[in-house]
Order: sequence, then C-alpha cells, then structure tokens
Amino acid sequence: MADKLRTQQQLESLQNKYIGTGHADTTKHEWLSNIARDSYSSYQGHPSLLSYMAIGMGKCEERVRAECMEKMVLPVGPKPEVEQG
Repeated sequence: MADKLRTQQQLESLQNKYIGTGHADTTKHEWLSNIARDSYSSYQGHPSLLSYMAIGMGKCEERVRAECMEKMVLPVGPKPEVEQG
C-alpha cells in the first residue's frame, strides 16, 4: 500500500512540475496543444532540425523559427465550446 501511495505522490509531483504530463481532467484539446507546442519548441531548439526544415520549405531559418513561434499561440485552433447540460 505504501508503494502505491508513494507512486501516486510522485505522479502528482511530476504533474505539478511539468504541465504537459497531463492529469485525469486534461481535455483532448489541452493535450494536443501541449504536444504541438512541445514539438514547435523542439524544432526551434535544435538548429540542425530547423535547418533541415528550412531547406525543405525553401525558406530561411529565421522565417521558419518565426512561423513556429506564431503557431505556438494556437497550435491546434481555438478551444472548442463546451456544451452545458
């Protein structure tokens, strides 16, 4: 029983420390937004990947970096309306 409690406490600690780990109340939209933001952040943080993407898109690296930053605002579109019943 102590192991289960310790595991639960560790999970809660990780969820408080790292937003993207999610929890039981995380919606699909929030989860997808976290994944997309993490991906765009990774693209910007790895110069070789950013260079590869820039070559493939036919744009300069700074333009691709700026586009990634713009996409981080609403990565998967606006939050869907919740029906209240």
